Amino acid sequence: MLADFFSSFSEYRELYVQSLKETGIMVGYSLLISAVIGLILGIVLVVTRPGHIYPQPGIYQILNVIINIVRSLPFIILMVAIIPFTKAIVGTTIGVKGAIVPLVVYTAPYLARLMESALLEVDRGVIEAFQAMGATRRQIITRVLLREARPGLVLGLTIGTISLIGATAMAGVVGAGGLGDVAIRYGYQRWEPDVMVTCVILLIVSVQLVQSIGTWIAKKLRKN
Repeated sequence: MLADFFSSFSEYRELYVQSLKETGIMVGYSLLISAVIGLILGIVLVVTRPGHIYPQPGIYQILNVIINIVRSLPFIILMVAIIPFTKAIVGTTIGVKGAIVPLVVYTAPYLARLMESALLEVDRGVIEAFQAMGATRRQIITRVLLREARPGLVLGLTIGTISLIGATAMAGVVGAGGLGDVAIRYGYQRWEPDVMVTCVILLIVSVQLVQSIGTWIAKKLRKN
């Protein structure tokens, strides 16, 4: 049985390499764009809430509701629902390119909540001390909030990356490429269990690797 598994792995080795590359591209581009959007949204959610450095209840409530609505949609439904939007942005709804748009729409609000949670952990006493010294809002955001929340932000990005890896696997349902696509086409539709098992193992290893790196960086930042 083990010999059959290794024989299958050798046969599809190039396929696994290509699917890992596609998964890496989807995760990399989606994470980069989502992290920027999520961080900006997270900062806005924190500073505009009542009692913070720039209270704007209207902006906070509107943003809060929009993020909750987007986050309430399962990825597979969101991906189908925004097909016209995806096609308008990248010109296609399939393949790696077609998967990046829904992945960003799905991940950015999720990251925004994680960024918000990390930023809210910053001691209000430190913020008030900087305000008393005459620091501007911009200085408080860059020198206090973002600096003090670095470990939490890294852990938030780590969780977001793991969620993103899972979403790329689901995107395989519509032929987005990557490990999910291989698992569905070969493992399910052609019923080749060895391929399915290999894809699952590769996904588990990827998640473990991301979690270990994220935890290590967060620990380093906490010591500094």
